This record gives sequence, structure tokens and C-alpha cells, in this order.
Amino acid sequence: MNYDVIIIGAGPGGIFSAYELMKKKPELKVAVFEAGYALEKRKCPIDGEKVKSCIKCPTCAIMNGFGGAGAFSDGKYNITNDFGGTLYQYIGKTKALELMKYVDEINMSHGGEGTKMFSTAGSEFKKLCMQNKLKLLDASVRHLGTDINYVVLENLYAEMKDHMDFYFHTPVKDIEALPDGTFRVHYGEGETADCRKCVVSVGRSGSKWMEEVCKKLNIETLSNRVDIGVRVEIPAEIFSHLTDSLYESKIVYRTAKYEDAVRTFCMNPHGIVVNENTNGIVTVNGHSFEDPEKKTENTNFALLVAKHFSEPFKDSNGYGESIARLSNMLGGGVIVQRFGDLERGRRTNAKRIQEGTVRPTLDATPGDLSLVLPKRILDDITEMLYALDKIAPGTANDDTLLYGVEVKFYNMEVKLDENLETEYKGLYIIGDGSGVTHSLSHASASGVYVAGKIIENI
Repeated sequence: MNYDVIIIGAGPGGIFSAYELMKKKPELKVAVFEAGYALEKRKCPIDGEKVKSCIKCPTCAIMNGFGGAGAFSDGKYNITNDFGGTLYQYIGKTKALELMKYVDEINMSHGGEGTKMFSTAGSEFKKLCMQNKLKLLDASVRHLGTDINYVVLENLYAEMKDHMDFYFHTPVKDIEALPDGTFRVHYGEGETADCRKCVVSVGRSGSKWMEEVCKKLNIETLSNRVDIGVRVEIPAEIFSHLTDSLYESKIVYRTAKYEDAVRTFCMNPHGIVVNENTNGIVTVNGHSFEDPEKKTENTNFALLVAKHFSEPFKDSNGYGESIARLSNMLGGGVIVQRFGDLERGRRTNAKRIQEGTVRPTLDATPGDLSLVLPKRILDDITEMLYALDKIAPGTANDDTLLYGVEVKFYNMEVKLDENLETEYKGLYIIGDGSGVTHSLSHASASGVYVAGKIIENI
């Protein structure tokens, strides 16, 4: 089969790249290959009754499929260059923000209208944070919610499905650069498809595959970081003065003990804590909803410590995986611990959780995170909790729940030019799979940007 453009991965980058090609150059023959399922077939088997914990499906419905890992996230699009990736270093700050706003317009026209845009600009909390050695990062945040995010993706797919070929549950095995400057995609049992332009958007879950492709094609990569930490669950009232105004507050703290940077990530007011399966490893994440009936009494957010490695060790993702595997070994999946028990050096049990004031939204194994997380990371997290307690009293209460581990894997950063193109002209790497973006908004913007470059050159 021959195509003008093949897109590998139907996450945010792949979707918006395909959508832009369809709108601006409808005569192009486009194919999208995705390892997971179509949106309506993405069903996690955990129902809380018959299946209470992750059963390690061969293809994780939460992580893979149309919409990517962001499909069942809480649908937060952060419009900022302060975090979410380094896309602006390739295309410029003005262009990056312009494309993120363009993505927001598309989301609004496909079911997101009526959702709220939050902003930290001129916020009174910025001063409060600074007075307590915390830094609140600037951003405009569009919160779709897991439910509205799903609707937007449904509408995008409905518009796109008849204008290009989608291959679901069809992982690509390899990419071959042909002598004539085109590319051959290998999939299935010896099946192939050729294309003039190839866009790779495999997300964080495709990090190992991306590394193998780069090695085979001799594409230079740079070592990246891994973020390791826990997901915190507290009564929603404790953070309500922040979440009611800002919704998502990205707060950074530099610890006194080690001078490590700890940050809040993926805040979910009135949300739920969920499992994630990345390459067979069960980690933790959080979701929230716009529908009032789906809201809970708790707020959850991650506390993450970034670890960078240099010579002789370069495998940051391998380091994160080993810690997550240890958690899976001890807890059979995700471990939950009361902060008071962690501070007292004792394992949490089911009785102490039942007697506590925070009702867990995830059925995790009560345990001891000090047997899993390195002391330095736990010290950082503990210090951050006490720092947050100064701006949100109650954060460091004994009954605060800590779920572990949360790991954010980042791809090796692929060497790309200002077009997000490799040394092979016509081979583009976008989204979180490139190591350049780390968010829904940046990944989506990178997809739009590359589609524009393809239209210019094809």
C-alpha cells in the first residue's frame, strides 16, 4: 500500500497532525497506525467489583488507543511555555503559544464549548507561594474533564474516519528508510506500507520502541530525565481556595536538605486516583470530571522529583521502571500509605485507612513506601508536603494518603531540526515520543506544526 503520509500513533500529536492535513490538504492519502483500540473499544476491565486491580492487559486501554494516554486523563490543556515541554526552543515562543491556542479553538468547536479557562495571571496565590519558598508557574489552563475530553475525541474521530485509513490494534514493528527518500512501515505478519512522509507520534508508552528505531536508523538521541514520586489524596476542601480559582496549580519547591526540585503535577479537584499500565508495570495517576455527579469528596495530585543521570549511567527510564517494579512486587500493584504512618516508620494497614478521615478512591494495597522509594526522594516529598501545608493547612495531616509509585517516563530526546524533522528528510518525530513535549497542549501543537511543514513541502 502506498500513502502520501503515514502517522504512527493516534495520540494528541497524531490526531492533530492528521486533522490539519485533512483540513488543509484533503487530497492527500493518509494512514494512521495505532497499537491500541478505537475510542469506543477502550475499556479498562477494572470495575471495582469483579475486577478490583490491574490485570496487566497486553494493550492497556488507559494508555493506548485513539486519543493516546490523554484520552482518559482529566483533559487539561495548559497554554504556556513555562512547562509542558521545550517545543518553543524549536519553533519559537510566539508560534508555540499561537498553535496551542489554535488547538484550543478546535477542541471548543468539537464539544468543549462551555468549559472554563483558568489562569494564574495576577493571582493572589503567587505572592502567598513566594512568601513560603514556593513558586507558582504561570499558565492558562483549559479544563475539559475526562468526560468532555472523551466527547471532543469522539467528534474529532467522527469527522476524520472517512477521510483517511485508521489501523487500530496494529502496532508498527519497524520503520525502513528507502533509497529513494521514502519510508516503509512494517506491521502485522510481514505486512508493509510505503509513504512519502512519515510522522512518528508514539507517546511516552512508545519510549522503548522509539529508542530502538533511533538506534537502527542511527538517529542521535540525548539522555532525558525520569520523574518519580507519589500521588497525594486529600479532602477537596483543603485545596479548594487554590483549585476554585486556578484549577491546576503547578507549584515548584526547592528542598532545603538536598536542593532538589519537587513539583505538583496533574491536580484533580474532586477527582479519582487510577491505575496505569506502562510496558507491563502498574503505576498510579489521577482523573477528574466536569459532570457534578461524578465528582468525589477528594482532590488528588502528584508530587514528583526529577532525576537526571550522566556518565556512566544513562537509562533514566530503566531506573524508574525498577522502582515501579519493586512497588508491584511488594504490593501486587499500587501501594497506599497514610502520611502519618510514613512519618512514624510503620506500614499502613486496612484498619488505619478505614479509621482515617480520607476515603481512598482507588483500591490499592496498604503498605510501606519507604521500602520502595529511595530515601532522598521520600525526604524531598516529605519536605514538600510540609511546605504545601503552609499555604494549604491540612496537606500534611496524618490521614493524607500517598499512593506509589507515580512515574513519568520521558523519551530520549531525539535530535531534530526546527521543523521537528530528523536527518532523514520526511521523517518527523512529534509529541511526547520525541522527548520534546510533555503535555496534551504541546503534543497537539507539535502535530499541527508538522502538518503545516508537510503541506509546504509535499
